[in-house]
Amino acid sequence: MNRLAAVRNGVGAWRVAMAMTLLCASAQAAELRDVRVWDGPHNTRVVFDLSDAAGHQVFTLENPARVVIDLADIGSSALDPNRVGGEGLLRGMRSARQPDGRLRVVLDLERSARTSSFALSPQAQYGHRIVVDLQPDVADAERERSPTPPSGAAASSAEEAALQQPAARLEQKHIIIAIDAGHGGEDPGALGPSGLKEKDVVLSISRRLADLVNAEPGFKAVMIRRGDYYIGLRERVRKARAAQADLFVSIHANGFTDSRVRGSSVYTLSPNGASSEQARWLAKRENEADLVGGIELADKEDTLAHVLLDISQSAAIEASVDAGKRVLQSLGQLNKLQRGDVQRAGFMVLKAPDIPSMLVETAFITNPGEERKLGSGAFQQRIADSIFEGIHSYFENYRPLRYVDARGGATTAALATDRHTVQRGDTLSELAQRYRTDSQRLRQVNDLDSDMLRVGQVLQIP
Repeated sequence: MNRLAAVRNGVGAWRVAMAMTLLCASAQAAELRDVRVWDGPHNTRVVFDLSDAAGHQVFTLENPARVVIDLADIGSSALDPNRVGGEGLLRGMRSARQPDGRLRVVLDLERSARTSSFALSPQAQYGHRIVVDLQPDVADAERERSPTPPSGAAASSAEEAALQQPAARLEQKHIIIAIDAGHGGEDPGALGPSGLKEKDVVLSISRRLADLVNAEPGFKAVMIRRGDYYIGLRERVRKARAAQADLFVSIHANGFTDSRVRGSSVYTLSPNGASSEQARWLAKRENEADLVGGIELADKEDTLAHVLLDISQSAAIEASVDAGKRVLQSLGQLNKLQRGDVQRAGFMVLKAPDIPSMLVETAFITNPGEERKLGSGAFQQRIADSIFEGIHSYFENYRPLRYVDARGGATTAALATDRHTVQRGDTLSELAQRYRTDSQRLRQVNDLDSDMLRVGQVLQIP
């Protein structure tokens, strides 16, 4: 009996020890591994790389402008956040351990900013992250952007004069090409065997393509991404539509698990599924870019899910295939084609309902030979030349029109607008209902950062 009791006691002690070990492991503090700053045209992003999940709280202070981030469960680390320099809205960074164990990080700002923050789970090569986005204060930005509206007799005279103007006429317009360099910032895209990053290659090709477009009379390029920062997939579509683009071209460098695969390809949107297994795999990888690049998806309305594939989008898809075939044919004179026809898949970035759109996979960066080519400025230029040759061929057969009134004002024919002067009590949702549109479209057309309106503000009504 004594021996049996001893065995039982030993097993019990072993179980308690294991439970304590597991409890200690689960309570182990996270390590702060890196702090990175990305400056974009609309926001400055600060990313904290962690070894494990950790809680955080963010609040702002004024005079001077600061953002305070309290990181919970952060253990000792060799990394010193104070070494991070200023960039964009961020003037500098400092940190200190609080009495309760939290790590307090203070961001000193150039001026007041709105903040948003969220945590990201491990994705691709990244582990746990806490992302803090800094955006310029809305009130300051609107004061800089909004002209003083006419009032009183001046406004009445302007409205009366407008009524006396002759009807608008149609004429040809500049052809606007939205050029989207894939990935960027947090999201490097595919990586070559020697470490060449897709985001760098496609930005270089996109800049070369933009130069070609702008050098052609009657054409204008709009760069969706101008530098090394990440833009969400939906935001890329919104920017193209806000620019009233006539064609959207997303530039990428393909990647695959088999390094022997090579060749160029062109994709357009498929409402009914991918045209091949690799097209399905590629669309899944590209559509997950928001998870890598760092976009908070949990609280965003899936507005694109409510856009029906109506006549407008059917026409856009048909035009996309036409333009895509011309670009593919041109690329085929430069590089081996992965397939001889335009492929289709459900790329999120191609889902503008009213803009012909294509995604160009220039070559396989995961193939050693094609990686060497993609790293060459001469090959990048030839890729840009080939894409533009296909684009130019398409617009030789199709020329977009615009409305022009007697005063010289112009809008794209498909996007001609009315105007509304904001009155006291007006809300964006009420105006959307009154003019039979939606709030998101009103924000897009008027470049609004929020639903906040100012009395006297003049809105374009799509």
